[in-house]
Amino acid sequence: MSNPPDLLELLSGVVLSAVAAAVGYRRASLNASGVIGAMITGTILFGIGGWEWGLLLLVFFFSSSFLSHYREKDKVGLAEKFSKGNRRDLAQALANAGVASVLALASLFWNRQVLYLGCVGAMAAVNADTWATELGVLSQRAPRLITNGRPVTVGTSGGITALGMAATLGGAGLIGLVAALAAAIGGQEAGIVVGAVVVALIGGLTGALLDSLLGATVQAIYWCDRCKKETEQQVHRCGTPTRKIRGRNWMNNDVVNFLASLLGALIALGIGANLG
Repeated sequence: MSNPPDLLELLSGVVLSAVAAAVGYRRASLNASGVIGAMITGTILFGIGGWEWGLLLLVFFFSSSFLSHYREKDKVGLAEKFSKGNRRDLAQALANAGVASVLALASLFWNRQVLYLGCVGAMAAVNADTWATELGVLSQRAPRLITNGRPVTVGTSGGITALGMAATLGGAGLIGLVAALAAAIGGQEAGIVVGAVVVALIGGLTGALLDSLLGATVQAIYWCDRCKKETEQQVHRCGTPTRKIRGRNWMNNDVVNFLASLLGALIALGIGANLG
Protein backbone atom coordinates (compact mmCIF):
# COMPACT_ATOMS: atom_id res chain seq x y z
CA MET A 1 0.00 0.00 0.00
CA SER A 2 1.69 3.18 -1.22
CA ASN A 3 -0.49 5.66 0.70
CA PRO A 4 -1.76 4.02 3.92
CA PRO A 5 -4.75 5.72 5.57
CA ASP A 6 -4.35 7.79 8.70
CA LEU A 7 -6.48 6.66 11.65
CA LEU A 8 -7.23 10.23 12.74
CA GLU A 9 -8.41 11.14 9.23
CA LEU A 10 -10.65 8.07 9.15
CA LEU A 11 -12.24 9.02 12.47
CA SER A 12 -12.63 12.60 11.28
CA GLY A 13 -14.29 11.29 8.13
CA VAL A 14 -16.83 9.33 10.17
CA VAL A 15 -17.66 12.36 12.32
CA LEU A 16 -17.90 14.84 9.45
CA SER A 17 -20.02 12.54 7.29
CA ALA A 18 -22.32 11.81 10.24
CA VAL A 19 -22.83 15.53 10.86
CA ALA A 20 -23.50 16.22 7.16
CA ALA A 21 -25.90 13.27 6.97
CA ALA A 22 -27.77 14.46 10.08
CA VAL A 23 -28.15 17.94 8.58
CA GLY A 24 -29.37 16.42 5.32
CA TYR A 25 -31.92 14.27 7.13
CA ARG A 26 -33.16 17.20 9.19
CA ARG A 27 -33.55 19.34 6.07
CA ALA A 28 -35.48 16.52 4.34
CA SER A 29 -32.73 16.06 1.74
CA LEU A 30 -32.00 12.46 2.82
CA ASN A 31 -34.17 9.59 3.99
CA ALA A 32 -32.98 6.92 6.43
CA SER A 33 -31.17 4.84 3.80
CA GLY A 34 -29.75 8.03 2.29
CA VAL A 35 -28.13 8.81 5.64
CA ILE A 36 -26.34 5.45 5.46
CA GLY A 37 -25.21 6.18 1.90
CA ALA A 38 -23.97 9.64 2.85
CA MET A 39 -22.00 8.23 5.77
CA ILE A 40 -20.41 5.50 3.64
CA THR A 41 -19.33 7.78 0.83
CA GLY A 42 -18.45 10.65 3.16
CA THR A 43 -16.27 8.47 5.36
CA ILE A 44 -14.40 7.12 2.35
CA LEU A 45 -13.90 10.49 0.69
CA PHE A 46 -12.98 12.39 3.84
CA GLY A 47 -11.22 9.59 5.68
CA ILE A 48 -9.24 8.08 2.82
CA GLY A 49 -9.21 10.67 0.06
CA GLY A 50 -8.67 13.59 2.40
CA TRP A 51 -10.40 16.89 3.08
CA GLU A 52 -9.99 18.04 -0.53
CA TRP A 53 -11.99 15.03 -1.76
CA GLY A 54 -14.59 15.29 0.96
CA LEU A 55 -15.08 18.98 0.31
CA LEU A 56 -16.25 18.20 -3.24
CA LEU A 57 -18.90 15.87 -1.85
CA LEU A 58 -20.11 18.56 0.53
CA VAL A 59 -20.30 21.14 -2.27
CA PHE A 60 -22.35 18.74 -4.38
CA PHE A 61 -24.61 17.68 -1.53
CA PHE A 62 -25.43 21.09 -0.12
CA SER A 63 -25.70 22.94 -3.45
CA SER A 64 -27.91 20.27 -4.99
CA SER A 65 -30.03 20.03 -1.82
CA PHE A 66 -30.51 23.80 -1.84
CA LEU A 67 -31.54 23.79 -5.49
CA SER A 68 -33.93 20.87 -5.01
CA HIS A 69 -35.87 23.07 -2.56
CA TYR A 70 -35.42 26.26 -4.60
CA ARG A 71 -38.81 27.39 -5.96
CA GLU A 72 -40.17 24.08 -4.78
CA LYS A 73 -43.77 25.13 -5.31
CA ASP A 74 -43.09 25.70 -9.00
CA LYS A 75 -41.79 22.13 -9.30
CA VAL A 76 -44.64 20.35 -7.53
CA GLY A 77 -46.32 19.28 -10.76
CA LEU A 78 -43.07 17.76 -12.01
CA ALA A 79 -42.50 15.43 -9.05
CA GLU A 80 -44.74 12.75 -10.54
CA LYS A 81 -42.43 12.49 -13.56
CA PHE A 82 -39.28 11.74 -11.63
CA SER A 83 -38.52 8.36 -10.11
CA LYS A 84 -37.71 9.82 -6.68
CA GLY A 85 -38.43 12.93 -4.68
CA ASN A 86 -36.18 15.44 -2.97
CA ARG A 87 -35.13 13.00 -0.24
CA ARG A 88 -32.18 11.03 -1.59
CA ASP A 89 -31.87 7.35 -0.69
CA LEU A 90 -28.99 4.87 -0.49
CA ALA A 91 -29.07 4.05 -4.21
CA GLN A 92 -28.92 7.73 -5.15
CA ALA A 93 -26.05 8.39 -2.76
CA LEU A 94 -24.03 5.53 -4.24
CA ALA A 95 -24.95 6.47 -7.80
CA ASN A 96 -23.77 10.04 -7.27
CA ALA A 97 -20.67 9.48 -5.13
CA GLY A 98 -19.85 5.82 -5.74
CA VAL A 99 -17.32 6.43 -8.53
CA ALA A 100 -15.54 9.11 -6.50
CA SER A 101 -15.44 6.76 -3.50
CA VAL A 102 -13.84 3.98 -5.56
CA LEU A 103 -11.21 6.45 -6.77
CA ALA A 104 -10.51 7.45 -3.17
CA LEU A 105 -9.96 3.80 -2.26
CA ALA A 106 -7.71 3.41 -5.30
CA SER A 107 -5.64 6.37 -4.09
CA LEU A 108 -4.27 4.10 -1.36
CA PHE A 109 -2.29 2.33 -4.07
CA TRP A 110 -1.89 4.68 -7.05
CA ASN A 111 -1.16 8.28 -8.02
CA ARG A 112 -3.31 10.44 -5.74
CA GLN A 113 -3.02 13.57 -7.88
CA VAL A 114 -4.37 11.91 -11.01
CA LEU A 115 -7.09 10.08 -9.10
CA TYR A 116 -8.07 13.35 -7.42
CA LEU A 117 -8.72 14.82 -10.85
CA GLY A 118 -10.83 11.75 -11.60
CA CYS A 119 -12.85 12.51 -8.47
CA VAL A 120 -13.25 16.10 -9.68
CA GLY A 121 -14.60 14.87 -13.02
CA ALA A 122 -17.00 12.44 -11.37
CA MET A 123 -18.42 14.98 -8.92
CA ALA A 124 -18.58 17.68 -11.59
CA ALA A 125 -20.72 15.40 -13.77
CA VAL A 126 -23.31 14.68 -11.08
CA ASN A 127 -23.35 18.27 -9.86
CA ALA A 128 -23.76 19.58 -13.40
CA ASP A 129 -26.60 17.16 -14.08
CA THR A 130 -28.38 18.00 -10.81
CA TRP A 131 -28.11 21.73 -11.40
CA ALA A 132 -29.38 21.28 -14.96
CA THR A 133 -32.39 19.34 -13.74
CA GLU A 134 -33.31 21.59 -10.83
CA LEU A 135 -32.92 24.85 -12.74
CA GLY A 136 -33.66 23.71 -16.28
CA VAL A 137 -37.25 22.78 -15.40
CA LEU A 138 -37.84 26.43 -14.50
CA SER A 139 -37.08 27.59 -18.04
CA GLN A 140 -39.75 29.71 -19.70
CA ARG A 141 -39.03 27.96 -23.00
CA ALA A 142 -40.05 24.40 -23.76
CA PRO A 143 -37.20 21.88 -23.62
CA ARG A 144 -36.07 20.09 -26.75
CA LEU A 145 -35.14 16.43 -26.95
CA ILE A 146 -31.37 16.04 -27.18
CA THR A 147 -31.62 13.41 -29.93
CA ASN A 148 -33.73 15.25 -32.51
CA GLY A 149 -34.50 18.75 -31.21
CA ARG A 150 -38.23 18.04 -30.97
CA PRO A 151 -40.06 20.16 -28.35
CA VAL A 152 -41.16 18.10 -25.35
CA THR A 153 -42.98 18.80 -22.11
CA VAL A 154 -41.08 20.09 -19.08
CA GLY A 155 -39.47 17.27 -17.09
CA THR A 156 -39.22 14.85 -19.99
CA SER A 157 -36.10 12.67 -19.75
CA GLY A 158 -33.58 13.83 -22.33
CA GLY A 159 -35.06 17.30 -22.71
CA ILE A 160 -32.61 20.19 -22.63
CA THR A 161 -32.94 23.98 -22.45
CA ALA A 162 -30.58 26.94 -22.70
CA LEU A 163 -31.13 27.60 -19.00
CA GLY A 164 -30.37 23.99 -18.23
CA MET A 165 -27.14 24.09 -20.24
CA ALA A 166 -26.06 27.25 -18.42
CA ALA A 167 -26.81 25.50 -15.13
CA THR A 168 -24.76 22.51 -16.31
CA LEU A 169 -21.71 24.70 -16.78
CA GLY A 170 -22.38 26.46 -13.49
CA GLY A 171 -22.59 23.22 -11.55
CA ALA A 172 -19.46 21.81 -13.16
CA GLY A 173 -17.60 25.10 -12.82
CA LEU A 174 -18.33 25.35 -9.09
CA ILE A 175 -16.82 21.92 -8.48
CA GLY A 176 -13.81 22.91 -10.60
CA LEU A 177 -13.21 26.16 -8.74
CA VAL A 178 -13.52 24.54 -5.32
CA ALA A 179 -11.26 21.66 -6.40
CA ALA A 180 -8.64 24.08 -7.75
CA LEU A 181 -8.72 26.17 -4.57
CA ALA A 182 -8.40 23.05 -2.42
CA ALA A 183 -5.50 21.79 -4.53
CA ALA A 184 -3.72 25.15 -4.26
CA ILE A 185 -4.17 25.25 -0.48
CA GLY A 186 -2.96 21.66 -0.30
CA GLY A 187 0.26 22.60 -2.08
CA GLN A 188 -0.44 20.78 -5.35
CA GLU A 189 1.55 21.76 -8.43
CA ALA A 190 0.14 24.34 -10.82
CA GLY A 191 -0.78 21.74 -13.45
CA ILE A 192 -3.13 19.99 -11.05
CA VAL A 193 -4.68 23.28 -9.88
CA VAL A 194 -5.45 24.42 -13.43
CA GLY A 195 -6.31 20.87 -14.47
CA ALA A 196 -9.02 20.68 -11.82
CA VAL A 197 -10.99 23.43 -13.55
CA VAL A 198 -10.42 21.94 -17.00
CA VAL A 199 -11.49 18.40 -16.11
CA ALA A 200 -14.49 19.68 -14.17
CA LEU A 201 -15.82 21.65 -17.13
CA ILE A 202 -15.12 18.98 -19.75
CA GLY A 203 -16.00 15.97 -17.61
CA GLY A 204 -19.00 17.67 -16.07
CA LEU A 205 -20.49 18.83 -19.37
CA THR A 206 -19.86 15.50 -21.11
CA GLY A 207 -21.26 13.48 -18.22
CA ALA A 208 -24.39 15.62 -18.03
CA LEU A 209 -24.95 15.32 -21.78
CA LEU A 210 -24.60 11.54 -21.53
CA ASP A 211 -27.24 11.59 -18.80
CA SER A 212 -29.62 13.43 -21.13
CA LEU A 213 -28.80 11.13 -24.05
CA LEU A 214 -29.46 7.99 -22.00
CA GLY A 215 -32.64 9.55 -20.67
CA ALA A 216 -33.90 10.12 -24.19
CA THR A 217 -32.98 6.68 -25.51
CA VAL A 218 -32.50 3.73 -23.15
CA GLN A 219 -33.70 4.85 -19.73
CA ALA A 220 -36.87 3.04 -18.66
CA ILE A 221 -39.88 5.35 -19.06
CA TYR A 222 -43.43 4.40 -18.06
CA TRP A 223 -46.99 5.57 -18.74
CA CYS A 224 -49.84 5.98 -16.27
CA ASP A 225 -53.08 5.07 -18.03
CA ARG A 226 -55.14 6.63 -15.26
CA CYS A 227 -53.47 10.06 -15.31
CA LYS A 228 -52.40 9.90 -18.97
CA LYS A 229 -48.90 10.99 -18.02
CA GLU A 230 -45.32 9.87 -18.65
CA THR A 231 -43.20 9.01 -15.62
CA GLU A 232 -40.02 7.28 -14.45
CA GLN A 233 -42.00 5.43 -11.77
CA GLN A 234 -43.22 1.84 -12.01
CA VAL A 235 -46.07 2.80 -9.70
CA HIS A 236 -47.37 6.32 -10.31
CA ARG A 237 -47.97 8.72 -7.43
CA CYS A 238 -51.69 8.18 -7.89
CA GLY A 239 -51.12 4.54 -6.88
CA THR A 240 -51.67 3.09 -10.36
CA PRO A 241 -49.13 0.56 -11.71
CA THR A 242 -47.61 1.96 -14.90
CA ARG A 243 -46.56 0.27 -18.12
CA LYS A 244 -43.21 0.68 -19.79
CA ILE A 245 -43.29 2.56 -23.08
CA ARG A 246 -39.57 2.63 -23.84
CA GLY A 247 -36.12 1.87 -22.53
CA ARG A 248 -34.49 -0.98 -20.64
CA ASN A 249 -35.93 -2.26 -17.38
CA TRP A 250 -32.59 -2.04 -15.56
CA MET A 251 -31.70 1.43 -16.87
CA ASN A 252 -33.27 3.55 -14.14
CA ASN A 253 -32.27 7.04 -13.09
CA ASP A 254 -29.69 5.78 -10.59
CA VAL A 255 -27.89 3.77 -13.26
CA VAL A 256 -27.95 6.76 -15.60
CA ASN A 257 -26.43 8.99 -12.91
CA PHE A 258 -23.75 6.42 -12.17
CA LEU A 259 -22.77 6.13 -15.84
CA ALA A 260 -22.64 9.92 -16.20
CA SER A 261 -20.36 10.11 -13.16
CA LEU A 262 -18.20 7.30 -14.56
CA LEU A 263 -17.78 9.06 -17.89
CA GLY A 264 -16.85 12.31 -16.16
CA ALA A 265 -14.23 10.45 -14.14
CA LEU A 266 -12.78 8.61 -17.14
CA ILE A 267 -12.40 11.82 -19.13
CA ALA A 268 -10.77 13.52 -16.15
CA LEU A 269 -8.40 10.58 -15.61
CA GLY A 270 -7.40 10.69 -19.27
CA ILE A 271 -6.57 14.38 -19.01
CA GLY A 272 -4.99 13.98 -15.59
CA ALA A 273 -2.65 11.21 -16.76
CA ASN A 274 -0.92 13.81 -18.93
CA LEU A 275 -0.66 16.29 -16.06
CA GLY A 276 0.31 14.10 -13.11
